Amino acid sequence: MRNPLANKVVNIKPSGIRKFFDLVSEMQDAISLGVGEPDFDTPWHIRDEGIYSLEKGRTFYTSNSGLKDLKIEICNYLKRSQGITYDYNSEVIVTVGGSEAIDIALRAMIDGGEEVLIPQPSYVSYEPCAILADAVPVIIDLKEENEFRLTPEELLNAITDKTKILILPYPNNPTGAIMEREDLEKIAEIIIEKDLIVISDEIYAELTYKGEHVSIASLPGMQERTILINGFSKAYAMTGWRMGYACGPKAILEQMIKIHQFAIMCAPTTSQYAAIEALKNGDTDVAQMREAYNQRRRYLLHSFREMGLECFEPFGAFYVFPSIKEFGITSEEFANRFLQEEKVAVVPGTAFGDSGEGFLRISYAYSLEDLKVALGRMKNFVERLREEKRG
Repeated sequence: MRNPLANKVVNIKPSGIRKFFDLVSEMQDAISLGVGEPDFDTPWHIRDEGIYSLEKGRTFYTSNSGLKDLKIEICNYLKRSQGITYDYNSEVIVTVGGSEAIDIALRAMIDGGEEVLIPQPSYVSYEPCAILADAVPVIIDLKEENEFRLTPEELLNAITDKTKILILPYPNNPTGAIMEREDLEKIAEIIIEKDLIVISDEIYAELTYKGEHVSIASLPGMQERTILINGFSKAYAMTGWRMGYACGPKAILEQMIKIHQFAIMCAPTTSQYAAIEALKNGDTDVAQMREAYNQRRRYLLHSFREMGLECFEPFGAFYVFPSIKEFGITSEEFANRFLQEEKVAVVPGTAFGDSGEGFLRISYAYSLEDLKVALGRMKNFVERLREEKRG
């Protein structure tokens, strides 16, 4: 029998995040700080709107690009938060989470052999999606001394005559790094000069703790060369609703909708009605959750300082990325031992790219009670490792 499998799929490594999630699910009294999922329930008024849509029998397909009212609310949101104006009719698509938007954006724009720049550490889906689109992923290794921001020099050094797309993953998963306006302005100059397209993944845009998030699409000359991706999972605690969206130039969106049309048909109808309510009346919920995350963020940084663990201060998302280089063991070994010896799951930095070696991703999308117990166990583990090293 001939080999039924595609080599490019076989050669993609499974997610390093899910490995530890699966392990901890089978371990009694274990605490997981590994999965990037809010511990809040979806706010009641949003759930109510989803329930009401079912009671009213709204279980039909929507248009391929999504409900008109939802696309209008997405445009309203981006206008008030970023000052960007989009045409709801031709420049917006509602997707099954932000992840689908990343996938179809790459497939709509890439011809085989063209290069996609992927700063790492970053979300685990970028590189596989680029490979599945027949792109050549080009990794830019971000550095702790730059607070894991993308610098103009790093960008310029990675560009070749085959470079077409830059993925811009800020606020960043796993590091919590952000790019401020002045950082983006320097990057934008190069993007325009080199005629690149940007896929800006802004799924954590609402979860920033140092001023307001700035989208690169809001800068002069950038809206026409940016696919802005966002969604509802993180800010509104709606992970299971699978709601995302992409905004961008009409010519690109038309091709993205074509792929979405044949592969998906439309995003879940019930979720779309709930998302309308989230955008209309969810700002207070987002503010309350953001304040809770910020409290946890400060608690983790204080705890790391007390145990002498190095960690730059992240100002976005709900992750910290402490360094464990002092212990002379790999991130994978640290995470495995920490899970087996202290029953706490964290994710090795290498799950997000080779440049994540020597770091751990710890999510603070968990209750303070769980964080306090987990950090107590981490203090014990770190002290034990230091004793071992002293020999």
